Amino acid sequence: MERAEKAKVISALNEVFKDTGAVVIARYTGLTVAAMTAFRARMREAGGTVRVAKNRLAQRALDGTDVSHLKDLLKGQTVMAFSHDPVAAPKVAVDFAKTNDKLVILGGAMGKTNLDANGVKALAALPSLDQLRARLVGLIASPATRVAQVVAAPAAQLARVFNAYAQKSNAG
Repeated sequence: MERAEKAKVISALNEVFKDTGAVVIARYTGLTVAAMTAFRARMREAGGTVRVAKNRLAQRALDGTDVSHLKDLLKGQTVMAFSHDPVAAPKVAVDFAKTNDKLVILGGAMGKTNLDANGVKALAALPSLDQLRARLVGLIASPATRVAQVVAAPAAQLARVFNAYAQKSNAG
């Protein structure tokens, strides 16, 4: 790789590190091409990205970012997973690592927060941003539905009373 190409890779990775919600670093020694392709596809579906880069270039790209503490994890065959949603990349990586023992989670970062392997697993256990939004909308809509039912109940009772009087007067 020439110097200009290296500079492009470093600058592209630097932008990704500055702009991402979560980064997961994992070791992928022994992972087959098919398994790596499947991992990339799952990550893409979740809105994330998987990158493999030379460790030295990735370490240089980490300079000047909030996640520069990840340099220590970049040893050996490492893969980086990124996502804007702080839960998406950890969730996909941890789920994939459960079914494929060749992918070993080393650690990661969420914003400025450094995460070890257990921290990444704990982050993966949280609901995603979309799931949290759906729960919030459900919580907001639920009281409104109850209020509408309470307001409608007296009117329904009045209608039944009027109906009973109407049937009584028709029968009599």
